Amino acid sequence: MSIIRIDGGRRLYGSVTVHGAKNSVLPIMAASLLACGETVIHNCPNLSDVDAAIQILVHLGCTVNREGEKVYVDSKTLTRSDIPHELMREMRSSVIFLGAILARLGEAVLSMPGGCELGPRPIDLHLSALRAMGAEIDEEGGKIICKAKNLKGCRVNLTFPSVGATENTMLAAAKCSGTTIISNAACEPEIWDLQSYLRRLGIKAHGAGTPIITIEGCGKKGNTEHWVIPDRIVAATYLACAASTGGAVELRGICPGHILTVTETLAEMGCEIKAGIDSIFINAEKPRKAVKPIITKPYPGFPTDAQPPIMAASLTAEGTTVFVENIFENRYRHVAELLRMGADIKTEGRVAIVSGVKKLHGAPITATDLRGGASLVVAALGAESITEISGVAHIDRGYDDIVGVLETLGADILRFE
Repeated sequence: MSIIRIDGGRRLYGSVTVHGAKNSVLPIMAASLLACGETVIHNCPNLSDVDAAIQILVHLGCTVNREGEKVYVDSKTLTRSDIPHELMREMRSSVIFLGAILARLGEAVLSMPGGCELGPRPIDLHLSALRAMGAEIDEEGGKIICKAKNLKGCRVNLTFPSVGATENTMLAAAKCSGTTIISNAACEPEIWDLQSYLRRLGIKAHGAGTPIITIEGCGKKGNTEHWVIPDRIVAATYLACAASTGGAVELRGICPGHILTVTETLAEMGCEIKAGIDSIFINAEKPRKAVKPIITKPYPGFPTDAQPPIMAASLTAEGTTVFVENIFENRYRHVAELLRMGADIKTEGRVAIVSGVKKLHGAPITATDLRGGASLVVAALGAESITEISGVAHIDRGYDDIVGVLETLGADILRFE
């Protein structure tokens, strides 16, 4: 078991390049099954979730190789349509393979997905969309058994703009006969990135970034390359690290427009924010203050994944900040660990009230999920004395060498077994 040890209280200074988006590369890896050829994925981060996706592709019969930030996937040799439980439980987003396998082979057998325990995240929207396109789906003994001789384009109305359901519908529609129109689609940048990849395969896809996405199926077979967009949640986390320590940090290789709600919040907190074409500079040397309520919403609202790190950055801000979590009901699992560090947080249902304290102190704490784990790192950087964080495997799911990155910015941080 790995431990991250942080001796806090040191301001962060310097610059860092943000790696590719986890929530973008995973559906693109699933979409590579539709290429029937080789896909080269650039800007692919070294994450345990990516490793899990590679294992799934290999199990399905694909040839996969990795060279640094490039991943090569050859899906011509796809032979299997099942994903066993031991692979599915590694990450929640493994269900994204369902639409692609079904579209390519006409059948798919998956166990119920795993991942962070953030409360009910039913995949009913995924299944109802596939059923609308003609799939026959049975749920037996924890397995999802899907069959579809001929998927047909149709109108799919999502009752909630679920990212995963939007992506699965797009992947299945990519090989449908006819036209599929997705209403109330998720608008996240990762949806646009998936559309960009599908277009490289010759699939006519339009509307990503809006609530209406139109896809005309089929496309061409062959080899292609794709460059993954930068990870907006990783960017938000490093901005929160700088704010927590009162530092000055430049993030490079990012899309500032993807995290406007986060940078606006940090600016309201008292941080100086300067955005360039593909960079953001934050100077947090001035004392921080509480901000108006932070309410998580689907994009372009405040992202639920950025809520825990920004909460950690607000722990020593003057005044009281209210957080309202509208996406995942168990998103406050990190609060108990932050309380061990001296934070003043009260929660009731979906609301958390953070009253700023003068200082935090180090403590032995445990990450229980990915973004909650990131919040512990943010808090530990700004705390006095030593914090030891266990449960690091959760953090590894979404951050490529977070210890090395923070060390280059001047943090006193190390990882040991």
